[in-house]
Amino acid sequence: MANSASGMAVHDDCKLKFLELKTKRAYRFIVYKIEEKQKQVIVEKLGEPAQSYDDFTACLPADECRYAVYDFDFLTEESVPKSRIFFIAWSPDTAKVRSKMIYASSKDRFKRELDGIQVELQATDPTEMDLDVFKSRAN
Repeated sequence: MANSASGMAVHDDCKLKFLELKTKRAYRFIVYKIEEKQKQVIVEKLGEPAQSYDDFTACLPADECRYAVYDFDFLTEESVPKSRIFFIAWSPDTAKVRSKMIYASSKDRFKRELDGIQVELQATDPTEMDLDVFKSRAN
């Protein structure tokens, strides 16, 4: 089912892998890419549960847009381990304008497909999604 705003479909794998992250904690993160020729969002990279936040940020291209989901573990003030699922709309300033427009117009519909997102981040450079930002938004 294509999105009327941008014409982007969502590959079934996107929802399937997200469900595995959410229910089975099978992945630490998922990076999604819009495949313009096929007019659909696809899974570009899956992060193993043992991979770190740095492994995740290394997967985001410096000059191309992506969507990503990150399973962030943290301790509450009472030292209770918790996790939050973050949706990151990565849109670096150096990306092509057309790409930024396509990602921006497809974002809300794509995010709705992923049932269970708890926090959304919009980032145009790495400082907007560093670990301190995650920590402050997680609680």
